[in-house]
Amino acid sequence: MTDFTYAVDADAVATITWDTVGKSMNVMTQEAFMTLNDMVDTALADANVKGIIITSAKKDFAGGMDLNAIAKMKEDGGDNPAKAVFEGVMGMHTILRKIERAGMDPKTLKGGKPIVAALPGTALGIGLELPLACHRIIAADNPKAKIGLPEIMVGIFPGAGGTTRLVRKMGAMMAAPFLLEGKLSTPKAAKAASIVDEVVAPEDLLTRAKEWVLGAKDADLVKPWDAKGYKMPGGAPYHPAGFMTFVGASAMVHGKTMGVYPAAKALLSAVYEGALVPFDTALKIEARWFTNVLMNPSSSAMIRSLFINKEALEKGANRPAEPDQRVQKVGIIGAGMMGAGIAYVSANAGIEVVLIDAAQEAADRGKSYSEGILDKGISRKKVTEAKKAEVLARITATTDYAALAGCDLIVEAVFEDMKVKAEVTKKVEAVVGADCIFATNTSTLPITDLAHASARPEQFIGIHFFSPVDKMLLVEIIRGKATGDRAVAKALDFVRQIRKTPIVVNDARFFYANRCIIPYINEGIRMVAEGVEPVLVENAAKLVGMPLGPLQLVDETSIDLGVKIAKATKLAMGDAYPDGAVDTVLFAMANEGRLGKKAGAGFYAYDEKGKRAGLWDGLATAYPVADAQPELTEVQHRLLMAQVLEAVRALEDGVLMDIREGDVGAILGWGFAPWSGGPLSWLDMIGAARAVAICDDLTARFGDRFKAPALLRDMAAKGESFYTRFAPKKHAA
Repeated sequence: MTDFTYAVDADAVATITWDTVGKSMNVMTQEAFMTLNDMVDTALADANVKGIIITSAKKDFAGGMDLNAIAKMKEDGGDNPAKAVFEGVMGMHTILRKIERAGMDPKTLKGGKPIVAALPGTALGIGLELPLACHRIIAADNPKAKIGLPEIMVGIFPGAGGTTRLVRKMGAMMAAPFLLEGKLSTPKAAKAASIVDEVVAPEDLLTRAKEWVLGAKDADLVKPWDAKGYKMPGGAPYHPAGFMTFVGASAMVHGKTMGVYPAAKALLSAVYEGALVPFDTALKIEARWFTNVLMNPSSSAMIRSLFINKEALEKGANRPAEPDQRVQKVGIIGAGMMGAGIAYVSANAGIEVVLIDAAQEAADRGKSYSEGILDKGISRKKVTEAKKAEVLARITATTDYAALAGCDLIVEAVFEDMKVKAEVTKKVEAVVGADCIFATNTSTLPITDLAHASARPEQFIGIHFFSPVDKMLLVEIIRGKATGDRAVAKALDFVRQIRKTPIVVNDARFFYANRCIIPYINEGIRMVAEGVEPVLVENAAKLVGMPLGPLQLVDETSIDLGVKIAKATKLAMGDAYPDGAVDTVLFAMANEGRLGKKAGAGFYAYDEKGKRAGLWDGLATAYPVADAQPELTEVQHRLLMAQVLEAVRALEDGVLMDIREGDVGAILGWGFAPWSGGPLSWLDMIGAARAVAICDDLTARFGDRFKAPALLRDMAAKGESFYTRFAPKKHAA
């Protein structure tokens, strides 16, 4: 079987139908591209064929290129992977250019055969680049469909002509959101943006495509950039209007990426250089920059973590071999912001929800949180009134624990207090069935200790959601010492149902995410106390790819929460507690009522609307800035190593069981420098030996918290990397 099939109807119109074998979504491989090429050749060579429709047998058109195929291109290149990638990409350009020219005379631009792309649904990446090479794009009016070029989100850019064609079709300014931000559109929005040409009723898609093919004239087949006298919309780089566009785009890209994302810079270079030359030369320039990006270790790491590894985890790479555990009815205890968010994502995924709080008013308020999100969706025309009613009907807000009867999963999201959680556990287990799995949503309390309150500890598990639940992609599943495989499978299946990415870790203080992010915050605060300029601390973090500086992050999460965590940690660790210097600052801020963003006062000052208004002036008084300031690199190394060394220790301690979860969890959970592919990928990028040298230097000057773990030293001595030493099994990837 092949991924494309070919048929010619009674009206002499050839239809090439894409239907990737064994997958729910079409993805392009090198083999599939060659099959498509052969079928296009057949149609163009057949004098009886009047034109071609390219469509899909699935509900969507395509999800993009199989990035594993791109990785294989590099592998097959042996000692010269760049040459192999460039030639492979140029091979794709040749096929798509053949579709675009469709047999027309190169001088008169006549005699070609019309080729139309008929998109039944989502068309992403190569799934849009292929249609862009066709003479017309007709999309079905499918509001669930997404059309766009999201490659930038995984560290590359559209390299099969999408960059060059979209810019020449729309102009650099109009194309920028679709290329630089990976903006996705519904079919109607894509038509409004001039990405697609027509939107028709789904049942009319192929009829209209055939109608267009049979009625097309020679002029309908000539792309604007192939026509004589073509001028780029909005102006080329040295046109007065175009000059301002490119100057502005360069500043915007640097402002958003801080110079650490190679794909954005390469994309802009491909657009700029390509706009100065003929179309076919521009395609070659695009291919060269695309190859440049693929050879950059940052892009390779991003592809691995944000596409290959993320997808593997979402498909259950580490799921125990248990029967299907999808949730039918979930009980959520605690209707605060966290519980309300869990209720919304559950109901939105089609799960029946019982939302319980101590007071009916609080439970109703928790349900109204879902209503607010849905109303916002309606105002943006992403949700219908019918959908809103359907989701809200699934949520029962009550104070009655008896309503939990029939639940196969409980998610407890009450106050972070051992006694309160223990009481809730007992109350729940008194009314639910013997097979019900009990999950506690906690960010700090040990799961094994909390399970002591349960009569069925093997069915007790931790599920750590990140706030806000409806927006954050990661869910951390924590396995206590007594937690059984069925509980893990239930948690994984639930997380996949609500369309989040799960990681599974073993129980330990702070689990994985908080274990790594707390030292990052603490290191920033520690530097302020030492006299490091606060703005240097914040900007050093952003310039290395962190979404928020440590001071802004603690303001966002609240300083009093930091105080609470510090007190609990100190109580548990006693004399071994290492962060007294941090507490001096943190506790002083809390005592002054500077509790962070929620209080309108923290490390930052805030205006009356709650918007940040710069770092708080009082910091300079409380913690005078030293005359001698450290180098930027030193500050960045301190901030990065504070996080990555904890990731290594988590792996060393058995908290992390899979390096993929360490990297994916770091990026999705707290935004660890996505350009790096995650903390373990970053260590592989700089090399274990270099990492140990940095650690030794920092340890000598700042203390044992930077001491290189034994695992890292061993890897440095053996010349190993994490992704060679701990390579996931092939079948799981």
